[in-house]
Amino acid sequence: MKNSTKKIPLNLGLEFVLFAIFLELTFHHKSQLHPKLILICYCFLVFLMIDILVALSSNIVKIILVGFELELEPPSNEPYLSTSLQDFWGNRWNLTVTNTLRLTIYNPVRSALSEVVGRTWALRVAMLATFVVSGLMHELLFYYVNRVSPSWEMTGFFVLHGLCVMVEIGVKRCLKDTWRLPGFVSGLLTVGFVVVTAFGLFFPPIIRNGADERVLEEVGFCFDFIKDKMVQFVGYFR
Repeated sequence: MKNSTKKIPLNLGLEFVLFAIFLELTFHHKSQLHPKLILICYCFLVFLMIDILVALSSNIVKIILVGFELELEPPSNEPYLSTSLQDFWGNRWNLTVTNTLRLTIYNPVRSALSEVVGRTWALRVAMLATFVVSGLMHELLFYYVNRVSPSWEMTGFFVLHGLCVMVEIGVKRCLKDTWRLPGFVSGLLTVGFVVVTAFGLFFPPIIRNGADERVLEEVGFCFDFIKDKMVQFVGYFR
């Protein structure tokens, strides 16, 4: 466990506000939005939901274990500031899952193959294996949610990103830091690639089977319930 939970409390508060805005747009005004805009909202909702839930859980654990001086892993590290796919998947997005896969898939596969195929190829195979396992985990998760046969689009999404990370690392090694894109350019390209490929491969099976509608409905009802209770609570002091 390393790093700390939200260093600035306002960050979490701002995320709640943004989550409420995007939830309001997709839950109550979805019919008025362009399909591409809905997908953009989904991207923000996925990020904010993971960040908020993990941050809240981490803070609850810190309260329960008060006095133990634990620093818990943050849910993410500003993924929208990623400057490469390697940076996005390795250092910024969903760090709990990233570190779990690193310990359970990447490190063992790389270690087992290093003496067989050499360090370079062992690294490549281990990296691709990690993305494949991540894709299969998502397929299994959504099978339990939807109860329909997997389309393998999500696996394709992660395999594509695994291959692209391998190419990216290879290009970096060939250039040997003699030339690189400006940070804001590589950042836009990275985030843009993640969003576009998510539009084409990650979200379609979710939308096709109505899982997005069910999640939005459940989260929306929960949010409306909390909002009503807060209004009632404030009303007691008027």
